[in-house]
Amino acid sequence: MRLSKAVVKNRVLILIVALLLLIPSVLGMANTRINYDMLDYLPEDMDTVVGQNELLDEFGKGAFSLIVVEDMPAKDVAALRKRIEAVEHVDSAVWYDSLTDLSVPMEILPEKIYNEFNNGNATMLAVFFDSSTSADVTMDAIREIRAIAGRQCFVTGMSALVTDLKDLCEREEPIYVALAVACACLAMMLLLDSWLAPLIFLASIGICIVINLGSNYFLGEISYITKALSAVLQLAVTMDYSIFLWNSYNEQRTHIEDKNEAMAKAIHETFVSVLGSSITTIAGFIALCFMSFTMGRDLGIVMAKGVLLGVIGCVTVLPSLILLFDRPLQRTRHKALIRNANGFARKITKAFPVFLAVFVALAIPAYMGYAKTNEEVYYDMGQCLPQDIDYVIAHNKLTDDFDIASTHMLLVDANLPSHDVRNMKREMEDVDGVKYVLSLESVVGSRVPEEVLPDSVRSILKSDRWELMLINSEYKVASDAVNDQIDSLNAILKKYDPSGMLIGEAPCTKDMIETTGHDFQVVNLFSIIAIFVIILLVEKSLSLPVILIAVIELAIFINLGLPHYLGQSLPFIAPICISTIQLGATVDYAILMTTRYKAERVSGKSKYEAVSTALATSVPSIIVSGMGLFAATFGVAVYSNIDIVSSMCMLMARGALISVVCVILMLPAFLMLLDGVVRHTTLNMKVKE
Repeated sequence: MRLSKAVVKNRVLILIVALLLLIPSVLGMANTRINYDMLDYLPEDMDTVVGQNELLDEFGKGAFSLIVVEDMPAKDVAALRKRIEAVEHVDSAVWYDSLTDLSVPMEILPEKIYNEFNNGNATMLAVFFDSSTSADVTMDAIREIRAIAGRQCFVTGMSALVTDLKDLCEREEPIYVALAVACACLAMMLLLDSWLAPLIFLASIGICIVINLGSNYFLGEISYITKALSAVLQLAVTMDYSIFLWNSYNEQRTHIEDKNEAMAKAIHETFVSVLGSSITTIAGFIALCFMSFTMGRDLGIVMAKGVLLGVIGCVTVLPSLILLFDRPLQRTRHKALIRNANGFARKITKAFPVFLAVFVALAIPAYMGYAKTNEEVYYDMGQCLPQDIDYVIAHNKLTDDFDIASTHMLLVDANLPSHDVRNMKREMEDVDGVKYVLSLESVVGSRVPEEVLPDSVRSILKSDRWELMLINSEYKVASDAVNDQIDSLNAILKKYDPSGMLIGEAPCTKDMIETTGHDFQVVNLFSIIAIFVIILLVEKSLSLPVILIAVIELAIFINLGLPHYLGQSLPFIAPICISTIQLGATVDYAILMTTRYKAERVSGKSKYEAVSTALATSVPSIIVSGMGLFAATFGVAVYSNIDIVSSMCMLMARGALISVVCVILMLPAFLMLLDGVVRHTTLNMKVKE
C-alpha cells in the first residue's frame, strides 16, 4: 500500500515525467533502424551467410539484381548501363558492352549465352552493389536506378523486394495504429461502463507504446514485422490491465468516499492481479527468444518489454490520469453492455457433458488441420506483397521473358584447375532446372586466356581467393524443386571444391526453412512448459495447468487449423509466433475463471455452484478482454496489403475469439468433470462442509 499511496500523492509529478520521457522516446523511434530482410536473421555460422560476407569482403559485392530492359536500341541500353554504373553504391553493371565494343556484333557471343540474355525485344543486365541486400544505401540505389531506367526497365532481386516492402510499410504503419486505436476504442466504449474511460486508457497505453518503441534504439535495429505489430499488439494485450484498474477503482468508490484513498486501494489490488496476468503473457513472448532464426528474439524482446511497460503504466500513469479526469469520467458513465451472466452460466454449467463431447469431437480434426497448416506455409517473401507492386511485376517479367525464377551464386577457389571448373560447370548444367552456369570462361570462351582480359572485366568475376559464378534456375525460391536442385548443386560443388559455397536468395531461404522447422518445435515446447510452471505456482495445483493449457491449445489448434481447411497458405513466421502469443495472452481468461472457482469451492459451495458462479463473474471480463484483442487486430488484418502483417493480425483476432469461446464453454465442463481430481491435486483446497 505504501507504493500505491506514493503514486496517488505524486500523480502530477508522474504525468510530468511520463510526458518528458516522450521526447527522447520519439527521437529513439526516429533513429532506430528497421530491417526489412528476413534472410538477415539466419545464424551467422551458416555457409550461405558466411558466403554472403565473403562476397562482400573479397569482391566488394553484396546485393545483386537482374534488370530486364524492353524495346530499347543497343546504344541506348549501353548508355543506360553507364548511367546505372554511375549510381552511388553500384559496384558494376554488366551487359554486352562491358566485354567488347558495340561495333562488334552481339552474335559473336556463344549462342547459348546470347539466347539466354536476349529474347526478342528484351535484354538483360546484371547489376552488383557494393553494399548488403537490405542496407539503406542499397535501397536508395534501387530507387535511383528505377528513376533513371523509366517504364521500359524492370528491376528484380532481393534488394528490390525489400525496397518495395519498406515503402509499403512506411505508408501503411500510421494507418495500422489509427485503425487499432479506433476499433479498440469503439469496442471498449460499447462494452465498458464509460464513454470517456477508453480514451484515458489509450492515452496511458500510448505513452507506454512510444517509450517502448523509443527504447528499441538500444537494440540497434528491429525487424519490420516487429515495428508493424508491436504497437498494435501492446495496445491489444495491455488494454486488460487498464480495465482491471478501472473496475477496481469504481468498486472501491462504492464504499470509500475519498477518491485518493479508493485509488490507492485499487492500485494495490490491481498490481497483484495484473502482475500474475502479465507473467504468462511475457513468458509467451520470451519463448520466441529461443528461436535460432533471430527475428523471433527481435519480436520477443520488444513485446516482453512492452508488456512490462504496460504493467508499470497501468499502476502509475493511468491512475494519475483517472484522478486528473475523475469528474468527467464519472459524469460520462453508462450501463455496461454485459451486466448479468448468471442465467447464461447456469445453462452452460448444466450442459457440461455436451461441451465435453464437443471438445473430443473437435480435438482430432483441429490438430490434424494445425499440423497440415505448419507443412503448407510459404517462405517466398515475394508472396507477401501485392501483385501490382514494382518488384512482383519485374519478377514476373524475368520469369516470362527469360524463364528465370531464381539466381544462385557460386564462390569457387580461384586456384581450382580450369579443367575442374569446366567439368563442374558441365555437371551443374545437367542438373534439372538449371538454365546455365555463367563464368568468365562461358562469356569469353575457353580459347581466350584470362590474362588478356582487362582488369575491369576480370575483377567482376574473379578475386585473389575466389571465382564468382552465376547460376540461373527455372525453379522458384522456396519450392521443393529448387531445394532439391540446391542439394544436387552443393553435392557437385563439394566434390570439386570442399571450400566452395553456394549462396543467394534460394540457398538462404532453404536454410531458413530448415532452421525455422526446428524453431517451431523448440518455441512451442518452451512456451507450454513455461506457462505450465507459472500456472502451477499461481494455482498451486498439478491438475489445473494441464486442464487450462489443454483448453487454450484446442483454441490454438482450431485457429491454426482453419487455414488448411480453408485452402489458405500462411507466411512461415505466423504459426510459430501465433501459437505462443495466443497461449500467453489468452490463458489469463482461464486463470481468472479457475481462481474464482477455487475460492467458491473452498468457501463451501457445491461444484455446480462454484463453477456456475465462477463462469458468471468471469464472462464479462473475458468477453471485454477478448473483444479488445480482436478489435485492435482485426482492422489491421483487413486493411494491410502486406500478407505477413495481415495474416498475423487475422490469426490474433480470430484466436482471441476462439479462446474466449473455448474458455467459456469448455473450461466449466472440465471443472465439473474433474472437480475431485482438482481438489485432491491442489494445495489448500480443502472444501468446507
